[in-house]
Amino acid sequence: MLNKEQIKEIIPQREPFLMIDEVEQYIPGESCTAYKNIKEEEYYFKGHFPGNPIMPGVLMVEALAQTGAVAILSMEENKGRNALFGGINNLKFKKQVIPGDRLKLEVKIIKKKGPIGIGEAIATVDGKIAVKGELTFAIV
Repeated sequence: MLNKEQIKEIIPQREPFLMIDEVEQYIPGESCTAYKNIKEEEYYFKGHFPGNPIMPGVLMVEALAQTGAVAILSMEENKGRNALFGGINNLKFKKQVIPGDRLKLEVKIIKKKGPIGIGEAIATVDGKIAVKGELTFAIV
């Protein structure tokens, strides 16, 4: 299990844009399972939406991307580098994520060629899919 400080040793994101709270397990270059605890005081709930707080889909995707970045940037040859979006494919939003939810983030690296790769990404709440799709990344 990695805490936020240990996660920061692998990926460059920082608060308020660090979108994962803990890593349950990871295999460098292969996969990562992480969690985001959705708190009522998250900065984005002030405007999305007042009286009906819903985690923005783009931030769920960012949480998945950061989870994949833990897997790819924990490889010895990628330490100190960054992983940027190269594309998003077949992404579907299936469930709203609200304060009090614990978002489970799972990314499996399914393809790598040079600095480019693809991760199969799934976020769930209580076993129900919130979002899933493929994320393409570029290591820079």
